[in-house]
Amino acid sequence: QQSANTIRVLSTLGLEERLLSTAFQPKSWNNKEWDTGAVKFELLLGPGHAARYGAPYLLMHRGDLHEAIASTVPDAHVRLEHTLVDLAEESGGVTLRFANGATVRHDAVVGADGVHSVVREWLFGPDAPRFTGRVAYRTTFPTSLLNGFPVEDCVKWWGPDRHIVIYYVKPAREEIYFVTSVPEPEWRTESWSAKGDLEQLRAHYQGFHPQVQAVLAACPEVHKWAIYERDPMPAWGRGKVVLLGDACHAMTPYMAQGAASAIEDAAVLTRCIEESADPAEAFARFAKTRQERTGTIQLTSHRNEWLSRKTDPDWVYGYDAWTTPLAPRETVAA
Repeated sequence: QQSANTIRVLSTLGLEERLLSTAFQPKSWNNKEWDTGAVKFELLLGPGHAARYGAPYLLMHRGDLHEAIASTVPDAHVRLEHTLVDLAEESGGVTLRFANGATVRHDAVVGADGVHSVVREWLFGPDAPRFTGRVAYRTTFPTSLLNGFPVEDCVKWWGPDRHIVIYYVKPAREEIYFVTSVPEPEWRTESWSAKGDLEQLRAHYQGFHPQVQAVLAACPEVHKWAIYERDPMPAWGRGKVVLLGDACHAMTPYMAQGAASAIEDAAVLTRCIEESADPAEAFARFAKTRQERTGTIQLTSHRNEWLSRKTDPDWVYGYDAWTTPLAPRETVAA
């Protein structure tokens, strides 16, 4: 899910039209009771969202988002098969060492390497993100497998201790996606490729609304992913090394703001770098500018109450990473 606060950043990269051609624009994000389908809160999207926040709300396949962003980066700047194993900050720069034996030296490093960040461990020592005791089953599949059963644009079905979010990810509704949060405290594997058991998944959602039952019955296979999070961090970097995205503010997916927060980070970091010749100063200013917002989103998402009742979303969707005030230089340490 890419809301206006993210699309504004991607539009500056010239990607809005491309994303519009591959994404689905829902009329609303509806929130309903798990069994009766009674509406808890409906957030209107569509033209109203775009008019209010200056950009649309789009539902898309993650691969389409990756391809769009990658299309803006020259191939020469992307080096695959490089697994980072160590860093060394030295006079004038940072040296990175990789599992394939390669060694690279750069002026500065941005560690955007996820919840299990190697850069984070190098900066602050080993620790572990917190397992929430919950797992996400998720997949996309052709809508044709529903055999014409009607499913709404975008609905989060709220159960007593679990939920499931279902929405389309293609403009003509030809693909549908779902993601769950269900208690399974014994299963801790965080993997994009681990497969889940369909019968176990369906058992988790017995008694849920017929729309949920129809989607799960039609689903041909599913992936399974343990949900981890971190508490807000007091520091994001040191000197010429800084963290970005899940590496410094991993969060539960309950607000659909994980990727959005990383994209916001990138825009704010860009502005800080453009205004300073010293990477250490730019990095410190970037962290100071972003920490309060990302911390608030982390804690709000952790509670898993977002949109479960009447909600004012302006503070999330109205944020503009290109114009939000940067932390004053005098309040940050280089």
